[in-house]
Amino acid sequence: MNIMLFHSAYGLRPAVRAAADRLRAAGHEVWTPDLFEGRTFETVEEARDYREETGKDELLRRAVLAAAPYSERGLVYAGFSLGAAIAQTLALGDAKARGLLLLHGTSDLAPNASVDELPVQLHVAEPDPFEPDDWLSAWYLQMGRAGADVEVYRYTGAGHLYTDPDLPDWDAEAAEATWRVALGFLDTL
Repeated sequence: MNIMLFHSAYGLRPAVRAAADRLRAAGHEVWTPDLFEGRTFETVEEARDYREETGKDELLRRAVLAAAPYSERGLVYAGFSLGAAIAQTLALGDAKARGLLLLHGTSDLAPNASVDELPVQLHVAEPDPFEPDDWLSAWYLQMGRAGADVEVYRYTGAGHLYTDPDLPDWDAEAAEATWRVALGFLDTL
């Protein structure tokens, strides 16, 4: 698979590069665009400030520009938290998207969003302060109405960004389970 992997609001950190390497070792071609132009952040507050300063439209523009040279190949869009939201937006707008792998995040759907049985897999903590249960239930129903084939995996007791070993949310067991299931998902596409 050709995978476009977007980083979280913390920026293009070592955990994102390690995830890309893991995907490459499984035989996938992976791109990890740096939507923050070299900036990384240590706190969620710093990350939020930069994201707000840059603006959602600019981040989406950067993501579209990063994906455009490869979209004809049929991409799997993937991302961590903020990057998952960006990946979702791009996948729902790309008729050639092969799949969507969401790690720790989702996004709003346009009322007219429509896909043709797009395979989607979401991995999220339970509970997750950024992805509360009522939001996830509504998101799941909306994705289904849009035509996506959605699987959701919840990890009880894990923190929001539990796949990043350099953050306090790190949960080795949940992270390993996530990667095992995600790699299986990618093998089916």
